[in-house]
Amino acid sequence: MLSADELAMMEAIAQTGSLSRAAARLGKAPSTISHAARQLEARFDALLFDRRRYRLQLTPAGELLARGSAQVSEDVARLTRRVKQVAGGWEDRLWIVTDELLEFATWVPLIEAFDALQSGVSLRITHEVLGGTWEALRDGRADLVVGATNDPPAMDKLHWSELGVMDWVFAVAPQHPLAKLAQALTSEQVMAHRGVVVADSSRHADAHAARGYGLKTGQAVLAVPSMRAKIAAQRAGLGIGWLPRQRVAGLLERGELVEKKMADQREPNTLYVAWRGDHPGRALSWWLEQLKQPRLAQRLVQGVAMVL
Repeated sequence: MLSADELAMMEAIAQTGSLSRAAARLGKAPSTISHAARQLEARFDALLFDRRRYRLQLTPAGELLARGSAQVSEDVARLTRRVKQVAGGWEDRLWIVTDELLEFATWVPLIEAFDALQSGVSLRITHEVLGGTWEALRDGRADLVVGATNDPPAMDKLHWSELGVMDWVFAVAPQHPLAKLAQALTSEQVMAHRGVVVADSSRHADAHAARGYGLKTGQAVLAVPSMRAKIAAQRAGLGIGWLPRQRVAGLLERGELVEKKMADQREPNTLYVAWRGDHPGRALSWWLEQLKQPRLAQRLVQGVAMVL
């Protein structure tokens, strides 16, 4: 590896094409630069500078040494910053897993606020569905989970708090056969029509358990990749099911979806924030503090109103 002075010398020679001009740029005597260049070649036992032409150039070996040493220096500097970062209580990286219910657009202001701290912590934000969210925390694929919908499971050193409550509405497209029925829908009536679900992303749940909320045993199903896709599918009349009330409020008001009374109502879901360990780092502590703010929590839970 080259020292910072040696790297600067090689860069100056490569850019100026002259020992004298490189010396002037570095504020050193030409003889000093010439001596340092020959010492460098002796150390590596290789010709690093092509002196045969009017313009001094790096040989291929010199270019390789300069590039490699510059990369190593950058890596060392980066590692030094990360070591100081972790020594100062910041994590090297923070992996946040959200339930798919929470839309990424609602996270942007929070990420911007975190970036303003200039902590150096790398963020990774991914999503899971239903049991997959808790599973990510248990399996070490998350440092923090946000918006988990099932009750907190038994898990070593699990800490959790409530984020908020999500209300649901059973909705169908106005052209759907169930739209015109005045009475509350029974299980039998629901069973006769295809349900739309965002399936559980748990890796370990059995096929039936991972199908999704609100389905009846034996009911036909259309599985889609996201809640936004589920809303779009139900608006198009491709199936029926429960939807977040706040997200589809505008569609209900405009008659693009029709709310149906149900004989068996669905209770609101409590959404959870959870993490493991008794001593969170500074980044995790910051995120936990932000998620306690009522207005932020409400924005995350309510999401962005669907407009199609």
